[in-house]
Amino acid sequence: MSISPRERVLPFFHAGPAPRAFGPRRGALRDGLDLRPGMRVGLFGGSFNPAHDGHAHVAETAMRRLDLDRVVWLVSPQNPLKDARDSAPLAERMASAARAARLAAHGPSMIVSDVETRIGTSWTVETLRALVDRHPGVRFVWLMGSDNLASFHRWRGWTDIMRLMPVAVIARPGSLLESRTAPAAERFARARVPEHRARSLPETPAPAWAWLSAPLNPRSSTALRAAAAAGTGDARAGS
Repeated sequence: MSISPRERVLPFFHAGPAPRAFGPRRGALRDGLDLRPGMRVGLFGGSFNPAHDGHAHVAETAMRRLDLDRVVWLVSPQNPLKDARDSAPLAERMASAARAARLAAHGPSMIVSDVETRIGTSWTVETLRALVDRHPGVRFVWLMGSDNLASFHRWRGWTDIMRLMPVAVIARPGSLLESRTAPAAERFARARVPEHRARSLPETPAPAWAWLSAPLNPRSSTALRAAAAAGTGDARAGS
C-alpha cells in the first residue's frame, strides 16, 4: 500500500497493513444498524468495561463538534489486547454502554451495537472494513479518546484504519502530552485537520484526523473496576 504524500515517514517500527481475511459478504448477516447514504456517523469502539460518563462525554463532544447524525458505540466481544478474565460478560457491558449513552444530550442518536459479535470480527480494522463495505455512501469517522491515540501504533492495522476513514481524537485527562507526541500523531502529522475546521472532517478524504479539545472528564473504567474490587464504590481518577 503506498504512502500518502500527506504522511510523514518516520524511522520507528509500526505495524504493517493488516491482512484481508475472508469476512461476511455485504448483507450476509444483519448488523442491526439503520444507516443511510449521506449520514455523518461516528464509530466509537471499546470494551466499555464498564462504560461511564467519561465515554458519554467523548461521544457527546464528537457528536456536537463534528455535527454527526449518529454515534455507534461498538461494544467489543473481547479486546484481543486485554485479558478476557478481566472482562465482564458482553450483555453486561452492552447494558452499561446503553446506560452511559443515555447520559449524552443527543441520546436518541446514540446507538449501542454488538455488531462485531454479529458479523464475527475480532480486530477493529476488520470491523471498520466490513461497515464501510456494508454501508456505501455513509460518511464514517472513527472516534477515540486521546488515551487510545497514545498506544494506537500498537493496534493491528492502525495505518490501514487511518487510511480507511477520518479519525477524531477527543482530549482525555492523563494522556494529553503523551498522545500529542504519539507515533501515530507524528506519522500522520501532515494529515491533521485544524481544530477550527473539525466540522469538515466527515467529508475529508482519509488519511485525515483532528484533535478535539474539551472540558476533561476524569472517569475511567480501570479506576471503576479497581474501586468495585476494593468495595469502595465510586472512582474518578485512573488510566
